[in-house]
Parts: sequence; structure tokens; C-alpha cells
Amino acid sequence: MRIRALIRRICEQLLRDKRTLALLFLAPLLVLSLMYYLFNHTGNAADAKIGAVNLNPKIVEMMQQQGMEVISYEKADKDILVNEHLDALLEMQDSKIHLILKNSDPSQSKALQMKISQAAAAISNFSQNQGNAAPNLTFTTDYVYGSADTTYFDTLSPILIGFFVFFFVFLISGIGLLRERTTGTMERLMSTPVRRGEVIIGYLVGYGIFAFIQTVIIVIYATMVLGMNMAGSIWYVLLTNLLLAFVALSLGILLSTFASSEFQMVQFIPIVIIPQIFFAGIFPLDHMAAWVQVIARIMPLYYGADALKDVMYKGLGFGDIALDLGVLVLFAALFIVLNILALKKYRKL
Repeated sequence: MRIRALIRRICEQLLRDKRTLALLFLAPLLVLSLMYYLFNHTGNAADAKIGAVNLNPKIVEMMQQQGMEVISYEKADKDILVNEHLDALLEMQDSKIHLILKNSDPSQSKALQMKISQAAAAISNFSQNQGNAAPNLTFTTDYVYGSADTTYFDTLSPILIGFFVFFFVFLISGIGLLRERTTGTMERLMSTPVRRGEVIIGYLVGYGIFAFIQTVIIVIYATMVLGMNMAGSIWYVLLTNLLLAFVALSLGILLSTFASSEFQMVQFIPIVIIPQIFFAGIFPLDHMAAWVQVIARIMPLYYGADALKDVMYKGLGFGDIALDLGVLVLFAALFIVLNILALKKYRKL
């Protein structure tokens, strides 16, 4: 009888907690759907966009049959490859083929290199079987980013650094402010003449000091101790991570306003954090559907990860990441304004 009463109380408690029910039943479906779509629509060699200079028409035809988009150009230039958002650029001179790979995704680049080699070899063998004196084609390969030794982790590590900074700052700041509310500190503070904006700034600076220290430790450890790839300036990496931490800090404080316990704060992780991981660049988004790219661009971690990858892997400068940093500043400003408005539930000034 007592066991039945206990079971009934637990069931009634869960049924009253709509957020927990949503986390239990809907969040797994959301995450599973994202994983299914992204894993099954990740860009591969067949989706590649290739530039061709003086390329044998038969090789072009075979590449197109494999699903590649081939565009003709008058000269081979790395700037063309980057500016036109190509995955590779092929130039053919006599029996030599010069392949330039963008190498944003090393696994895709290796698959692409193999497909192109197979297409050229097939055409060469076909010509020889027809009795034509076709010389053996020789390949030379160059890379815009990285090298032949570049691994997938080299492109993933900047994203991981940004994610860890974002996640832990979000969690600690959110739970920290929540504890201030549940212990009554927030109510006592709001009964004083201090203004809402001053409260938010105080919390942001207070937690921001430790977020700054954490960011510096993570970046230095990743680059100096683990030896992660650092093609650009470490100062830009620190700046990007600090802005990312500031966004996570303001977002964590904002969402803690809508939670009444640590458990409810943790419930925001599958809804707010996990989707950002999928759209941060772990899966190449260039060949994804347009609506997927739109979703990615409304997530702060997308811009932070993009800037980190540009600096650490591609070696780009401040001008190339300025837009990403500007968007992070806008996100932080938006969350700060929303924080100030959210404090109205504690006191109207």
C-alpha cells in the first residue's frame, strides 16, 4: 500500500512538471532527428564543387557522372578556389594534372582526391585500350589549408575548444545565479536601491573574471601542452573564446531565470547546448539544405567555432573573423537586455 502511494506521488509529480516530461519524451527525439539528418546528409566527394582549367572533356564528363559539379575557369588560382567556394581546382597541362584541394574537411579531400585519380586513370586506360597513344597522367597535389598529413581532428579541435568554453561557462554561471535565487540572496539584493542593469553587470563581471581565467587555461593547455594546430595568432583565439564565454555567461544567467532548481537548469542542455554542437561545424554545412544553414546561423556557437577554425586551422587574420566576432557581440548585447527585462519578475523599478 505504501509502495503504491509512493508510485502514485511520483507519477503525479512528474505529470505536473511539463518541462521534465518534454525533456523525457521530446528532447531525445529532437537530438536523434538531428543526428540522423546530419549523418545522412554530410557532404562527400559526390557533392563536391570542382573548378577545371584545360581539363580533358572526358574526365569532366566522368566526374559529372559521379555527381560532382564541374565549372571551367581560365586559370588555376587559390584565390579563385576560396572566393568561388570550390572544394578543389584541377589544371591539366599535357600529361600532368595539378590538383589544388581546399582541404576544409580532410576526409572529404582524401575521398575527392581518390575519385579524381580514378576518373583520370579510367580515361587513360580507355584510350590505351582503343589503341591511342595516351601517356600516363601524373598528379601533383597542393593544399590551401593544411597538408597531406592533416587529420580530421585538426579541423575538429578548434570547435572543441570553443564548445568546452561555452558549455562550462553556461552551466556554472546559470547554476550559480540559480543558487543565488533559491537561497534568497537575489530577493534581498533586489530590495535594495540597486538597479537591474547594475545587478546584471555585477554578475557578468564577477563570473566573467573566472570565465576569463578558464578560457586562458583551456587555450594555453590545448595549444602549448596538447600541441593542437595553431596556424594563426593565439591572441585572436583568446579574443574569440572570451567573447564566446561572455555570450555563454549572459545566456546562462538569462535561462537560470526560468529555472527553479539545478535539475531544471540542466534540462536546458539538450535543448540549448546539444543542437549547437551539431551546427558548429563538426559536420560540414556547405552542402547541407538551405534551411539547415539558416538554423546554424541563429546559434552563437556557430560563429565562435567558425572564427576559431579560421584562425587555428586556416591561419586567417582579424579581418576574416571580424564578422563572426561582431555577431557574438550582438548576441551578448541581446542576452544582456533580455536579462534586464527578465529581472522585472523580482522587482519593478
